[in-house]
Parts: sequence; structure tokens; C-alpha cells
Amino acid sequence: MAAFIPSGRPASEGGFTYLGVLFLIVLMGMGLASAGELWSTASRRDRERQLLWVGTQYAQALRSYYRSSPGLAQYPKDLADLLQDERFPSPKHHLRQLYPDPIGGGEWTLMRGFDGRITGLYCPSTDTPLKQTDFPSQWSDFVGMASYKDWQFVAEKAFLDGTSGPPKSQSSIPQALTP
Repeated sequence: MAAFIPSGRPASEGGFTYLGVLFLIVLMGMGLASAGELWSTASRRDRERQLLWVGTQYAQALRSYYRSSPGLAQYPKDLADLLQDERFPSPKHHLRQLYPDPIGGGEWTLMRGFDGRITGLYCPSTDTPLKQTDFPSQWSDFVGMASYKDWQFVAEKAFLDGTSGPPKSQSSIPQALTP
């Protein structure tokens, strides 16, 4: 005979409800885990976009500093020199603010020339980037890089409003002169 609980139902029906609730909890947990993974990936892709934008801003500011040098062209000694360039009668601003590294915890690794001046920077993170292709032309050498540390933002490669010449895929010969 089946045992009865005070409500008058057999005890075996309570087990099915318990298993149903457990199954529902497992399904909800799996759904939340996959949603968390998607959020994490989206967040990382956003930080990669920020890294590319900020790195480009620094590279362009370094190039601007170098090109506007009075007399002998030189790079800055410190990143703060990009905020307020005191080499002129009225200070020049090459960068609006010092941006933190969005991937590596806020600190950049600086690349210095033989004279100790800053020529570029990069993120110290050794994590593998999600983005492996489709970089802007100035950063085309980032394709297939193994870590963020390899994404080096140097002044020589920063394009300022097309002042560095035509992209590699275009000819510099005017259209009227071509046969």
C-alpha cells in the first residue's frame, strides 16, 4: 500500500514535484551561465574597441608633438607633455586627457627611443585578443597577434587626417595624369 501524507495524496507525487523544481533550477542556472558568458565577451570586445581608440589618440598626439616641434623635432619626455606643451609662447594641447589602459588595469607600458623620449605605448596584458582581423589600415600589423602586448601604438604609424599620404592601396598619382 502507498503511504499517505496528511493532505490525502500519495507520497510519490511529492517526489515528482521536487525533481521538476530541481530540473527547472538547473535550466535557469545554465541559462544564466550562458548569458554571463555572452556579457563577458561583449564587455571584452568593447574594451578592445576602447583600446584601439585610446591607443590611436596617443599615437596621433605623439606624432602631433613631434611634427610641431620648434627647431629639432623630438618626442615628449612624459605623457603629461602631451596635455600641455610648454615649448611655445602659448601652450599647445596635443591630447585632451591622459586615458587609462582599458585592458591592462590602467597602466601603459611606454616605448622609448634611444634618447629616452616616448615614441609609443602598448598595453602590458598578455591575454589573447578576441579581435584578430579587420583593423584600421594604420594598425594592419595587429592582424593575428598573440597578445594585447603586441598591439603597439607608435607615432610613426598614426595617420592624422590623411596627412601621411594615401593609404597603401591607392596611388598617389592624380587621376588626370594616369593613362
